[in-house]
Amino acid sequence: MREPRSPRAEGAPMTPIVRAGHVWAVARIALGWVFLWAFLDKLLGLGFATPGERSWLNGGSPTTGFLKGAADGPLGGLYGALAGHWWVDVLFMAGLLGVGAALILGVGMRIAAGAGTVMLVMMWGAALPIATNPFLDDHLVYAIVLIGLAAGDAGDTWGLGRRWAEVTAGSPVLR
Repeated sequence: MREPRSPRAEGAPMTPIVRAGHVWAVARIALGWVFLWAFLDKLLGLGFATPGERSWLNGGSPTTGFLKGAADGPLGGLYGALAGHWWVDVLFMAGLLGVGAALILGVGMRIAAGAGTVMLVMMWGAALPIATNPFLDDHLVYAIVLIGLAAGDAGDTWGLGRRWAEVTAGSPVLR
């Protein structure tokens, strides 16, 4: 069980650890918004990555375009076979919504980091070969940040992480 961190007393100086906690909180909320925005755009077809006529609500598949684009990569056969199946779409959209909401709220950080990392590594694999860098891209950087957010208890600052830890005490899976 983790040691509860006490909140900074009013008027106490901002220590480097407190400042770092604020930076991690901003990173957590920003990355949560990346996931949540992708969910909303694919669901509603807001015209950014997904045109309205290809939204999930209009019968479009949120996975087909990206996964079919992986056909030329080393994992193209695998991703092509997954593209457009209803269950893949449901899992993908649930992952975007769940990870995004968990990060923004600061709850379930370990679960969100695990699920988000799996999603991001799979998206990285679908993007191979990467045109701008032979190995590293934003998917892997985001996955590293997710792991850091969970390891650093980033949900405790400006989030519901402390309360979540109290409610889920004794459950290493839900933390």
